[in-house]
Amino acid sequence: MKIAFVMMWCAASISTTALGDPQNGQLQIDPDHAEQEPQPRSRTAVAFKLEGMISPLSGAIWQRKFQEALDQRPDVIILQIDSPGGYLSTTMELVDMLHRAQGVETVAFIDHEAISGAALTALAADKIVIAPGARIGDAGLIVEGADSAFRYADAKARSDLVARVRTIAQKAGRPAALAEAMVDKDAVVIEARHRQDDRQAFFTEDEFASLPDAEQWVAGKQVFESKANRFLTLDGRRAVELGLANGNATDLESLADVLEVAQPIQVIPQNRIDIALVILNSPIITGLILIIGVGALLFELGAPGIGIGGLVATLCFGTFFWSRFLGGTAGWLEVMVFVLGLTFLAMELFVLPGFGVFGVAGLGMVSVALVMASRHVLLPESARDLQQLGTSVGTVAAVLVGGGVLLIAFLSFAENLPGPLRRLTLQPPSSGGQSMATAIPQTVEAGWSVVQVGEEGVAISTLRPAGKVQFGRHMVDVITEGDFIDADQRVRVIQKSGTRIVVRQI
Repeated sequence: MKIAFVMMWCAASISTTALGDPQNGQLQIDPDHAEQEPQPRSRTAVAFKLEGMISPLSGAIWQRKFQEALDQRPDVIILQIDSPGGYLSTTMELVDMLHRAQGVETVAFIDHEAISGAALTALAADKIVIAPGARIGDAGLIVEGADSAFRYADAKARSDLVARVRTIAQKAGRPAALAEAMVDKDAVVIEARHRQDDRQAFFTEDEFASLPDAEQWVAGKQVFESKANRFLTLDGRRAVELGLANGNATDLESLADVLEVAQPIQVIPQNRIDIALVILNSPIITGLILIIGVGALLFELGAPGIGIGGLVATLCFGTFFWSRFLGGTAGWLEVMVFVLGLTFLAMELFVLPGFGVFGVAGLGMVSVALVMASRHVLLPESARDLQQLGTSVGTVAAVLVGGGVLLIAFLSFAENLPGPLRRLTLQPPSSGGQSMATAIPQTVEAGWSVVQVGEEGVAISTLRPAGKVQFGRHMVDVITEGDFIDADQRVRVIQKSGTRIVVRQI
């Protein structure tokens, strides 16, 4: 009985402690056992996708996305990477972009793969978070030979890249030896332990042998993924285990938990401008835009004044250079060269006779400007650059050929066009009775030998400023001082030098 009474008294005491004082009826909960409510996270994050091949065009788009994210002043910027790599020059531009970022934490989130240049870009971020089954690595420098076969780059190029990659890893506090093994297939990485403080570190075999305090380190096992003749490639779990990545996450929701940022993470989507840039920078669309621009320009020459042809030509060439500006391949230099080339062509058409120095120079400058605007680097640095240069040159050549065909077609109808295009051809003398020239018998002779300064004649064709003038029985090729003179107008010879006859309208 005593034992039962003691047990009942203990149970009543426990109930009183849990439920509170029965006299005031208030519920009292032990604060040490109360369930804590999650505190809202104050850190904000903005993410954008970096997927597909790394090229000058995609690199320019991603840099613009990064700046857009910076403008929102978040605490964290997330690069959601899924890329097989690409251009080394563009990769280093992305690396520099991350290194220049101030006042914001950059995170590379790899949900599928970050290979080659994409792996180097991820190494430059402050943190790397990777999906357990994703891959990172395989960043060896591969070049395309003259036979279109891909091969390992020479030792000079490899050594420069190894030094740059080690620096990138060291800036972010990552094992430089593992980063080196990603780009050097001959690098074998070992794990070592310090004898005094038990620090763990990774070294390449050559690096370990050259340590000034090598006796203070105990060489451990080899990182089995860094076998000879293989570029280091790690999955997500192994990357975290070796300290190359900071954590694992499978999606943006779990990534927010790892980074301790507010949910949902804002994602900057691909907008219409990005899609338009990809379309407009394709060779077929580029050629089509330029052909339409050339045709519209020829139409405007055939119809004087700023009409539909001039507007369409301006729109086409403006769209071309706009897409190249935002695509990162064109600047004001290309625009200036293009405008200067058009100026030279206009001088050849309106000021100087024939097709001479100004015409050739103008056509050359227009062609070079179009090629330069389509190239990230004008001079090829690899077989891939050479191939893309050939594509750009071929596109421009096709445009010039198409423009020539359109010019011939327009000239076939030039006599029916009232504008400057009509002046590209020499028209026959008018057959009506009103013509002053038709009343004079016409003979084609070496009239320049008998025509003297001060002699007067009648223009047979429009002088633009070159053309033909009837002097008595002789029809002579002449040139004006620069002005255009219509047919059937009287002119006077003001200068003669050999076969060059300069006239002025009376």
